[in-house]
Amino acid sequence: MKILIIEDEAPAFRRLQKVLEEINPAIEIVEVIDSVEESVMWLRNHNEPDLIFMDIQLSDGISFEIFEKIKITKPVIFTTAFDEYMLKAFKVSSIDYLLKPIKKEDLALSLQKYNDLKISFGSSNSSVDLNELIGKIRMDDRKFKSRFLLKQGEKLLSVETNDIAYFFTKNGVVYLVTQEDKKYLMDYNLDELMNQLDPEKFYRANRQYLVGFSAIQATHKYHKGKLLVELAHKTEEPVTISAEKASDFKNWLGS
Repeated sequence: MKILIIEDEAPAFRRLQKVLEEINPAIEIVEVIDSVEESVMWLRNHNEPDLIFMDIQLSDGISFEIFEKIKITKPVIFTTAFDEYMLKAFKVSSIDYLLKPIKKEDLALSLQKYNDLKISFGSSNSSVDLNELIGKIRMDDRKFKSRFLLKQGEKLLSVETNDIAYFFTKNGVVYLVTQEDKKYLMDYNLDELMNQLDPEKFYRANRQYLVGFSAIQATHKYHKGKLLVELAHKTEEPVTISAEKASDFKNWLGS
């Protein structure tokens, strides 16, 4: 199996290489690349490997930019320290999403998933088969929540997701804020909400805020490459996007 690794942290690459060799000594790592631009150039000038391991935050941007510049037909396993990109990862050629530090047993399961799916679709040399394999596990057709049932004293209230402006967390408690600026307690944390909401309509701005597209009034440049998001209603804290996620957020706004 020929593997391409796209990773900008040397310790993470060495760890991944070591564990891959422990699981299967026959694995060949054809190249290690640390940036979006170099990845695009390499993929344009070489035959695609069997499998790609890809970090999300690279030295010059977010790895999703690679998919905007070149078509990738081979399966990808994302390796990252951030879980907020999970839904977006499964909208490209991803078959798995591993959180750092990567555990040997999780990596072994990912490789087994790849092998099982490849066998179930027949020839490993068929790009059509691999495209079917990827499509089989993509989340494009996943059904997202259209409403939430909330407790309000002794009452139960149903709120449509289209009526939600944003979610935020404070002192370990998550709140839902509607387009009418009404606030309700939630039984979910932000990570759980991200797995239930349409990623085209909601974006995880930071650890505190999960914002709805319809509630965004404007986006401003902030200090040190950050972005400041202006929502329809005033928030308790400024809603900022880190410099590392700024490019991804802009792409989301324009998608």
